[in-house]
Amino acid sequence: MNLQQFRFVRETIRRNFNLTEAARTLYTSQPGVSKAIIEFEDELGVKIFERHGKRIKGLTKPGHVVAQVIDRIMREVDNLKKVSDEFARRDEGGLTIACTHAQARYILPKVIPAFRERFPKVRLSLAEGNPPHLARMVLHEQADVAIATETLALTPGLASLPVYSWEHTIVVRPDHPLAQLTSSAAKAITLAQLAEYPIVTYDHAFSGRGTLDEVFASAGITPDIVLEAIDADVIKTYVDVGLGIGIIAGMAFDPRRDKGLVGLPAGHLFGTHVTRVAVKSGVFLRDYVYVLLEMLAPELTRKVVQEAINKSPKVDP
Repeated sequence: MNLQQFRFVRETIRRNFNLTEAARTLYTSQPGVSKAIIEFEDELGVKIFERHGKRIKGLTKPGHVVAQVIDRIMREVDNLKKVSDEFARRDEGGLTIACTHAQARYILPKVIPAFRERFPKVRLSLAEGNPPHLARMVLHEQADVAIATETLALTPGLASLPVYSWEHTIVVRPDHPLAQLTSSAAKAITLAQLAEYPIVTYDHAFSGRGTLDEVFASAGITPDIVLEAIDADVIKTYVDVGLGIGIIAGMAFDPRRDKGLVGLPAGHLFGTHVTRVAVKSGVFLRDYVYVLLEMLAPELTRKVVQEAINKSPKVDP
């Protein structure tokens, strides 16, 4: 048995048992992947995959155990490569950050310039997506870290840590009736008042949208949500053209930048949310990854991060 066979088995599982997709990802042929898997099964003396004709349908009972062992082996192989890189090329390498649009647009610009100044030879990549997709990217080692509000803390196999807390903000045009409220009245705005107007807010996977729905439902109110978007810039654009009032993450509103809009606090309605950063459990992190995490939140020291990585259970992606 060899590492290539391990890679073929792992990628076949990751691609939902589609050999063609696994072969494409591994830059090889489908017959080559199929042959390698069969040879590996013959060498082990057990069937790893359930088959229907020539099609793979799932894992056998021993296949589940084999998959767990392969994942551990490949994780340690990857760790060996990272250890080698850390000591041979300490300040060089690649770093992929999986993040939502909100983090890429409003949080990372405060960090990345300083990071680049310190590590000019590190190739940075941003991969945007919804939180479940970001979690899978880290689990499948397609990204080094993920930053999001939802999903990360609930995903087995990830070690996640809090970065910052935030609340929602209601955004309206200056000529909107809600913009005429006094400061004290704005801070006491009710769900019923919001429900009087069309609402533009996030898609269900982003920025606390689930909490918004739950709060309205608990109050027995059905809001008129006329548009859903994945980022605050789009929401603000449609508020500006008069489509409705917007509900966005607070960090996405800046009175100096968004001069054509008025922001009203909504934390008393929708609570406080926590954006988290996550890495895969059991991984060896390059030194510059620890530096990035501490730049995101000073309390995320190397010791704190290492404890979280070692404490989190390791599971199959």
